[in-house]
Amino acid sequence: MNKNYYNNFIYDWWKNLDKVILFLFISLIILGIFFSLVSTSLIASSKFGTNNYYFFLRHLIYIFLSLILIIFFSAISEKKIYVIATLLFFIFFISLLLVPIIGEEIKGSKRWLDFPIIPRFQPIEFLKPFLIIFLSLIIGSRFTSNNYFKFLLSACIVLPILMLLMLQPDIGQTLLISSVWLSLIFVSGINLFFLNILIFFSLLILSYFIFYLPKFSYIKYRISNFFDLSSKGNYQSQKATDAIVDGGFFGKGIGEGILNARVPEAHTDYVISVISEEFGILLILFILMIFLILLFKVFKKIPNEKNNSNKLILIGSILLIIFQALIHIGVNIRMLPTTGMTLPFLSYGGSSLLSCSVLAGLILNFTKRKI
Repeated sequence: MNKNYYNNFIYDWWKNLDKVILFLFISLIILGIFFSLVSTSLIASSKFGTNNYYFFLRHLIYIFLSLILIIFFSAISEKKIYVIATLLFFIFFISLLLVPIIGEEIKGSKRWLDFPIIPRFQPIEFLKPFLIIFLSLIIGSRFTSNNYFKFLLSACIVLPILMLLMLQPDIGQTLLISSVWLSLIFVSGINLFFLNILIFFSLLILSYFIFYLPKFSYIKYRISNFFDLSSKGNYQSQKATDAIVDGGFFGKGIGEGILNARVPEAHTDYVISVISEEFGILLILFILMIFLILLFKVFKKIPNEKNNSNKLILIGSILLIIFQALIHIGVNIRMLPTTGMTLPFLSYGGSSLLSCSVLAGLILNFTKRKI
């Protein structure tokens, strides 16, 4: 009986799953496996001198965990998602609170926790998917008809997180979460006048923090370097841009790129430039097409969902992935200051990959065909 139950459960899960969206996610993951192999072998050999596949093998472990997360979050019921997400939101929010106290500082930023048993991880990456669910449950709930009270309540959740990110400092994640939150309240029906006022005052406060408080001088330095083309602080972004130009339409060929040797975090923050240098702009356009088709397919499914909170979860999840990809690409082509943002599913990095996999599982769950 149990065997029949699980067989029926798996059959129903597979039958109702949106195969196109699943295929798009799997395509990004497979591309990420390949680019992890070609972009980290040189780094592993130069750093450890022995195993060229050290980072690649670690990436495969995270891929395995990611597939488990995708299957898990795409298969469980909506009510279980709400309960698990609420619990994990508070766990990772507490982890984010611990970062300024016991976090590990790397290159001027304190963003990671490193415990003896648990591998080093970035709490904000794990918090993001569950923050989307938590905000969606608040904004989309029916406990009151006053939308502005729900928007205010969601702001009370988001603002402490943004302050903690500013303290790290992590301008990229601050920009990402702010953009998604504003998008959620925008589609929920906020008056455009109030939205513009909110954005104006947010930018005003952010500018004050960056330009007048010593704690945020690191962000000010990056912004000033972005506008000063002759600054030495532009070295990494300039090399990334040069790599894209040098790659042309078809690239130099696998293993022929030199960006990995010049830029320390090329396999994470500048992976799109690494890909472009070796495989050409045409492959970058193909990757962008995957993200755009994914966005289109998810937005096409949203009207079929009757629950407002579920609609917001879908919108927030896909926008988080798309905005993150846009910020990563914007940094690589020098349209945005350096932020340290990974490319979803394609950059090397366990925290980012697992976080995006949770989002993928949520999207697959809420786009399933209703029985």
